[in-house]
Amino acid sequence: MEESHPTNATGAIPGRPGSEPPPVAEPTEPRGPLPPKQDQRGPEPFTPTGQPDGVSQEALAQGGAYLTTAQGTRLPDSDHSLKAGPRGPVLLRDQHLREKITHFDHERIPERVVHARGAAAHGIFRSYGTAGKVTKAAFLAEGAETPVFVRFSTVLGSRGSADTVRDTRGFATKFYTSEGIFDLVGNNIPVFFIQDAIKFPDIIHAGKPHPDREIPQAQSAHDTFWDFVSLHTEATHHTLWNMSDRGIPRSFRTMEGFGVHTFRLVDAAGATTLVKFHWKPKAGVHSLVWEEAQLINGVDPDFHRRDLADAIEAGAFPQWELGIQVFPDTPEQLFEGIDLLDPTKIVPEELAPVQPIGLLTLNANPSNFFAETEQVAFHVGNLVPGIDVTDDPLLAGRLFSYLDTQITRLGGPNFTQLPINRPHAVVNDMLRDGMHQTAVHSGAAPYKPNSLDGGCPFFADGQERGYVEVPVEVASAPRVREAPATFADHFTQPRLFWLSLTPVEREHVIAAYTFELGKVYEQAIKERTLQVLAEIDPVLCEQVAAGLGLPAPKAAQPLPSVQPSPALSQVGKEWPTAGRVIGIITGDGADLETVKSVRQAILDGGMVPLIIAPTGGPPDGESRNGVRGVLDALTGGGEPLVAQRTFATARSVEFDALLVAGAPAPGADAYGARDAKAGDLGGAIDPRVLLMLAEAYRHGKPIGGWDGAMEALALAAIPTGAPGVLLGDRGDEVLTEIVRLLGRHRVWERFPAAAALS
Repeated sequence: MEESHPTNATGAIPGRPGSEPPPVAEPTEPRGPLPPKQDQRGPEPFTPTGQPDGVSQEALAQGGAYLTTAQGTRLPDSDHSLKAGPRGPVLLRDQHLREKITHFDHERIPERVVHARGAAAHGIFRSYGTAGKVTKAAFLAEGAETPVFVRFSTVLGSRGSADTVRDTRGFATKFYTSEGIFDLVGNNIPVFFIQDAIKFPDIIHAGKPHPDREIPQAQSAHDTFWDFVSLHTEATHHTLWNMSDRGIPRSFRTMEGFGVHTFRLVDAAGATTLVKFHWKPKAGVHSLVWEEAQLINGVDPDFHRRDLADAIEAGAFPQWELGIQVFPDTPEQLFEGIDLLDPTKIVPEELAPVQPIGLLTLNANPSNFFAETEQVAFHVGNLVPGIDVTDDPLLAGRLFSYLDTQITRLGGPNFTQLPINRPHAVVNDMLRDGMHQTAVHSGAAPYKPNSLDGGCPFFADGQERGYVEVPVEVASAPRVREAPATFADHFTQPRLFWLSLTPVEREHVIAAYTFELGKVYEQAIKERTLQVLAEIDPVLCEQVAAGLGLPAPKAAQPLPSVQPSPALSQVGKEWPTAGRVIGIITGDGADLETVKSVRQAILDGGMVPLIIAPTGGPPDGESRNGVRGVLDALTGGGEPLVAQRTFATARSVEFDALLVAGAPAPGADAYGARDAKAGDLGGAIDPRVLLMLAEAYRHGKPIGGWDGAMEALALAAIPTGAPGVLLGDRGDEVLTEIVRLLGRHRVWERFPAAAALS
């Protein structure tokens, strides 16, 4: 499929809050609500019982030109309470006041216990048909197109926490199939901390803030987390993935997704196959570096949310291929010695290649965060004919937990009737009443068997596309609380992951363990964790121990021999650059015609250009002097070419690459009392530009420049001959090389790894 490119004909930069630009003065002429922005879409209009509604999505939103009560009565005023005279007491009979305040007092609902902070989008899933030989699921038939809603999330943090914390990310997809809802509820890491769901409260209690102080928020760098994972060594594999670059993804758009568990697929003849689900991003797998992630958490805690929404608004629609690893469904449920029921284990792709079965494209942002992203309810038990579960003990607990938590969070058992959760298949379930019941059921006999309702609803067997569980034979065994022997190996696969990483990725793992354990108070926990690392690899243990100033212990048992899996590394591949963000730094005296040309070339390449200038302001404001006035005078696609960022508002972490047009002189606000980033540094270049360049350089980002940019690089202490630093006479030629480097995500060779890791 062709890569998506921004569709804004004018090259408009995403982020506009409304569908029309507002006037300066408050509007007074009555008119109806503005339509949603072009990039927004609400839930498709289906009734609570899964039948097409026939109304437009706009009809589900507010209507009419005049303010009303919740009962539809028009109101003349909403600024003043009803009082006995202008200075008198407020009257209890003020129904509008009571309604407005009472509703406000109840606007919040309980946040999710885990995955509270998230972002979501609508999209479409197109099946390749290649899964037809292993499953009868209708949405996986050749050419089938299925609406989807996808929610990404962090695990540990509260709803108000930051995006770029070191954490696992949720990757949950709701398929609105013709046979009912199928929810694929996974993560961006293919393994989990625990093998049995009974330990889920333990790992989450350990990872959450300490219960006495409620700190730290959305972080694992504290005593309770490391106390648990160093004692409960089945968590070692997942912990190592979290300490890798996978724990700080660059974007939701550049994350892999995994179903974690092994599922059982059923074909039309009843034959079964075991599979693991994978989401492979078309943009490649790409992460932040740790300093960058920390800066973003302060500068823009909504970084991942904004990135997803802006990409969709710009028309750079994120895409993933859904793939499956396929295994024989044998009684042992093992593959190459790996227990397929153990959620702390992977099957390397070199042993079982991921076979693509369809393409997911996210093409619309939600029109209302609360109604859609916050109220969407996923459940691993939402299955369709052709897909069944296995006896994975973690999956078994999830089958109970998801349904239970939705009832509490969404106020009762009828959460499936919320518009975002409504199936696109007809519902006749005999479930009645309850809080927030919005269906108006008919008939007299919501029970089976019945004759009063003509026997309806009737049962559907497999021939009628009914969901029939696979009649798996259960072996005779005593009732016990224990794990199978094949679950006991906690270190072979962590060693496999470690040895599969490139040297620079191993450097990042060492830095992550050193940072996290450096935040741990108790010495015993650090020493215990070092013993765990010794069972993975001596270099990993020694390097972390050195960073902590502690002796490195020896492994208690021989290290397993493993074959590295190159598929586990993020480094060394080239990827499309659609949707990447390039900052263009300019100032007084720059050749703005070149800036205009480079900006258009970035847009034509499917990327997002953001111009960074000394000042900002409305395009048609009174002050048109200096660089801003020149930018306003140029036009691009019929609109003024304006600066989207200023030296005061920009920071390097927002961009994947930086271009410098000339030698930007200090702005009028470049002094410490106005902007601390400027400090008291003098010189010919704005110190905030030097800060951006220095940060981008040490974060491994491509940097290019022309027309005097060498002076800025020199003052930023950036060697002009360093890898990924490009200077030229023509902006278009520099851009070409920068885009080529962006295909590799970072310029890792700029900072070679230590010899011990090479």
